Amino acid sequence: MSATAANRDAPGIYHKAGSLRAERRWALWTAYASLGVAAIIFLAPPFYMLITSLKTSGEIANMTGNPWLVRDPTLENYEAIVFNPMFQRFMLNSIIITASVVALTMVISILAAFALARMRFWGSQVLATGVFLTYLVPDTLLFIPLYQIVGGLGLLNSIWGLILVYPTLTVPFCTWIMIGYFASIPKELDEAALIDGASWPQMLIKIFIPVALPGIIAATIFAFTVSWAAFVYPTAFVTTPDQMPLTIGVVSQLVRADTFAWGQIMAGALMAALPPVVIYAFLMDYYIAGLTAGATKG
Repeated sequence: MSATAANRDAPGIYHKAGSLRAERRWALWTAYASLGVAAIIFLAPPFYMLITSLKTSGEIANMTGNPWLVRDPTLENYEAIVFNPMFQRFMLNSIIITASVVALTMVISILAAFALARMRFWGSQVLATGVFLTYLVPDTLLFIPLYQIVGGLGLLNSIWGLILVYPTLTVPFCTWIMIGYFASIPKELDEAALIDGASWPQMLIKIFIPVALPGIIAATIFAFTVSWAAFVYPTAFVTTPDQMPLTIGVVSQLVRADTFAWGQIMAGALMAALPPVVIYAFLMDYYIAGLTAGATKG
């Protein structure tokens, strides 16, 4: 009787297993199809920029050809950008601004996150939440009061004014990342260090920073990306070419009334986008680990 029951139940078990495999197969196909569509949508603009940057002005103006193909590839647009002293100045300004903002952001974020996550004091939780909420305020609203502040300090039309205001975009989010990472570190490390006579600065430098290195890398990548690619603030605060970063210098100097140097614009835009792409390509694993470690450790 039991053998008969087993034989009767076996087809149901096999059918269920086959159904699960079919559902998994359909789920994979759906995921791959969605990823394919998303890849086409997101990669189409940079691919079109690359194609346009390899065309001559005459080929770009020719409306009869296929805009997604290049008949006579040329690097003249890149040569015009790279060997132009004005655009070299744009690149130098971007490097100075980004390096200064990243350094300033990481110093402030690490110290603030360590204090809020480990040095418990009255109102620390409310302050930590408030720090993150400030990141949710869009820069399109912040640049109006910041314009008056920067103007009052006499830093309008200066890269130092940008170095002053960019941390309003980077510090809140980087501090939030570091708070989550520092909070995930076992408290036994604090207690052991205090018993051994270590001070709070020694604990930060010798224990927390080495342990939290993935989170620091993630915060550094974020600060670099934001400060390198910022557009609203430099557009509002900088007016002369000698103080412009690369992001707005390409647009402002290659658009004259209704005349657009599309080839050079696309070449300059791709060159401006290249550093973040390279950094993410090599440090993506660290970035993901830093963003998720605070939620998975401890």
